[in-house]
Amino acid sequence: MLLLLLLLWLAPLFLRPLGAGGAQTPNTTSEGCQIIHPPWEGGIRYRGLTRDQVKAINFLPVDYEIEYVCRGEREVVGPKVRKCLANGSWTDMDTPSRCVRICSKSYLTLENGKVFVTGGDLPALDGARVDFRCDPDFHLVGSSRSICSQGQWNTPKPHCQVNRTPHSERRAVYIGALFPMSGGWPGGQACQPAVEMALEDVNSRRDILPDYELKLIHHDSKCDPGQATKYLYELLYNDPIKIILMPGCSSVSTLVAEAARMWNLIVLSYGSSSPALSNRQRFPTFFRTHPSATLHNPTRVKLFEKWGWKKIATIQQTTEVFTSTLDDLEERVKEAGIEITFRQSFFSDPAVPVKNLKRQDARIIVGLFYETEARKVFCEVYKERLFGKKYVWFLIGWYADNWFKTYDPSINCTVDEMTEAVEGHITTEIVMLNPANTRSISNMTSQEFVEKLTKRLKRHPEETGGFQEAPLAYDAIWALALALNKTSGGGGRSGVRLEDFNYNNQTITDQIYRAMNSSSFEGVSGHVVFDASGSRMAWTLIEQLQGGSYKKIGYYDSTKDDLSWSKTDKWIGGSPPADQTLVIKTFRFLSQKLFISVSVLSSLGIVLAVVCLSFNIYNSHVRYIQNSQPNLNNLTAVGCSLALAAVFPLGLDGYHIGRNRFPFVCQARLWLLGLGFSLGYGSMFTKIWWVHTVFTKKEEKKEWRKTLEPWKLYSTVGLLVGMDVLTLAIWQIVDPLHRTIETFAKEEPKEDIDVSILPQLEHCSSKKMNTWLGIFYGYKGLLLLLGIFLAYETKSVSTEKINDHRAVGMAIYNVAMRRLITRGEWQSEAQDTMKTGSSTNNNEEEKSRLLEKENRELEKIIAEKEERVSELRHQLQSRQQLRSRRHPPTPPDPSGGLPRGPSEPPDRLSCDGSRVHLLYK
Repeated sequence: MLLLLLLLWLAPLFLRPLGAGGAQTPNTTSEGCQIIHPPWEGGIRYRGLTRDQVKAINFLPVDYEIEYVCRGEREVVGPKVRKCLANGSWTDMDTPSRCVRICSKSYLTLENGKVFVTGGDLPALDGARVDFRCDPDFHLVGSSRSICSQGQWNTPKPHCQVNRTPHSERRAVYIGALFPMSGGWPGGQACQPAVEMALEDVNSRRDILPDYELKLIHHDSKCDPGQATKYLYELLYNDPIKIILMPGCSSVSTLVAEAARMWNLIVLSYGSSSPALSNRQRFPTFFRTHPSATLHNPTRVKLFEKWGWKKIATIQQTTEVFTSTLDDLEERVKEAGIEITFRQSFFSDPAVPVKNLKRQDARIIVGLFYETEARKVFCEVYKERLFGKKYVWFLIGWYADNWFKTYDPSINCTVDEMTEAVEGHITTEIVMLNPANTRSISNMTSQEFVEKLTKRLKRHPEETGGFQEAPLAYDAIWALALALNKTSGGGGRSGVRLEDFNYNNQTITDQIYRAMNSSSFEGVSGHVVFDASGSRMAWTLIEQLQGGSYKKIGYYDSTKDDLSWSKTDKWIGGSPPADQTLVIKTFRFLSQKLFISVSVLSSLGIVLAVVCLSFNIYNSHVRYIQNSQPNLNNLTAVGCSLALAAVFPLGLDGYHIGRNRFPFVCQARLWLLGLGFSLGYGSMFTKIWWVHTVFTKKEEKKEWRKTLEPWKLYSTVGLLVGMDVLTLAIWQIVDPLHRTIETFAKEEPKEDIDVSILPQLEHCSSKKMNTWLGIFYGYKGLLLLLGIFLAYETKSVSTEKINDHRAVGMAIYNVAMRRLITRGEWQSEAQDTMKTGSSTNNNEEEKSRLLEKENRELEKIIAEKEERVSELRHQLQSRQQLRSRRHPPTPPDPSGGLPRGPSEPPDRLSCDGSRVHLLYK
């Protein structure tokens, strides 16, 4: 809003013309000042305005301020800020503002001397001239005058050197050194020439140890503690006395530092990174210009956090330096919330550990081993295909640049295979060469040092072991020389005599220790300073192998937690890989086509149930429907509708509803199915139950057949429904259903991507789901079995009070058989029963009607026969009376039949009662 008001206020000024010739002219209307254009090689900050707005206006308001800025190594000469006055002019317009190139201000000071500046508007600007003068007892080395021209001094900066004793009169001070020319780390190949070069430079200086000359006695330790032990005792027991020991390689330095305390010797290492060497109680006289390996760990953790990695794996060579480094890393990653999921180690053969890394799906791997073992590791890495876009290796940065191309008879991989295996790995390396390229205490820049050292080497730097550590070795000699110089008093001043040192002289050792501990100077490796444990503090360089060569991708300052990133990192897959196989959880939803199809069928079923219900209600006055207990039929239709309606919540899942609504859907499924079954099946069961109760006991229940109260049927259905409601309510209150997820086996995608698909399915469940289902299935299963039994028992019963009970029985059969089929039990018997049951159900009603008709006809025939029998008996009695008058009585027939005449056949004269009973049957 303020910017908008400013633009509105400036709008009347936009069209005002410039002064004559483009120069500013006073504005007497008090509307503002004419805009000022920036000077050459500089700019102006217009507060609150964008670049486009500045181009569009010609005047700025009163009290508006502008600020001059310069590009590159230039400074503003003249007013840096101008303000618009009420008269339309800018402040200090009589003094121009311009950008002038500056020269290095380091020329304005001189150690052990004075600098006199003349000429130029300001010191270190074009035209400035400096004259150098040294203090007494010092002489100037270099030009005594330098002039600043176009940002450069025309001569190198000189230095003041102490007037030294003639070379023949200087006393020798001996240094005992162990250089590993071969072995795990052949750092001596470049470090020894660097030390010799430093000795030459120190001995040539008149301001450092003017009365002494440093000399070197050295041996090849081969980075082997056993070999180093031999040469250590040669150095100690053979003359001359060594005032300090300089080992390289951590295992050798550990041995030397432990022994040196017994000989009152200071140990200064140029190439030892073991964290164990920081133990001041174990190594009280140990210093090193090579920082501790633990300095790599904060950088590694920072990179893990930058790329979002939470799981890493490690593989190490079994040595103290790497074990202690890994222990420190484990503590740091734990504090950062990162987990080391797999830790492997080996002594000489890394084949099995590399296979284990592959089997454990390690992706981010930290490797800690010497250069020779690194070739073995990556040969196995190539064989196991543990490289590429899915993997990132973190290695130590002090290997030779072409370490993976060096011929090694202990491996059977080609150079091309090794190059492919190591591509893209990350190295963390202590900054061993000053990136600022400023002049050090030796008056050399880091680049000049590299050029000078390269000329002394016999091989190409990339093929020379320890080339990266050479600046540390060079600065180690300077740290020693400065400490000895301080101890001896710098020549001419009070101090101890270094030639009086022996292995029993604790006093000189303590003074050298204090001088070494307070060291602070600019070396070719950067600022040299030791911490309380005697370790060098430095930055960490981060590099990545890209196309077979190392590229710098960043720096990290652990003291300030400052990561400087150059954004030049490249990844084989286009982006940093995941720390593990990315598992994508994918929910499996119900097929929408299937859901819609079943929903349509369920809807048709509900419509059919409604039609049946309407038909039943509309024709409730029809006698046949009245005799079928229509209210129970209505409950059956309602139950079927509820059960069919359960299809809709059963088909709803995460595709349709949110997680919060899932429990309500689960309850809807349960209640609709439970109540639907109770109403639908309960109504049918009630009919069968009462038919069985009334008609299976003929004599006792005769009166019940005539009058069957409907309320008893409804009470039975109500009892079944009430049991369901009570059970469901207790279930919902005590152990409600909730959303659970079922996980299936992982699936690999068809595309070549580093992910796995984890199928998941949503379910409704509760804590004691099996218990509740057992209760439900138990009593409903018993109801089904009881219904089958009752239907079988009443299959021949016919009653007008419930005229459809046979159809109900068949429905119960179907429900039971459906249950058995889905359970997979007695399937063949169930299928046979359903085959025969359907035909029986179709013909049973017709047979019943035919039997009733036949029974009535037989009753008529029986009545006629009984009347005829009665007549025959009367006739027989009459004939027997007449015969008794003519003849005496005859004995009865043994068969128990009626007496017959001699001429009558037995079948015609006898009317057996059993036949009559049979007829009645």
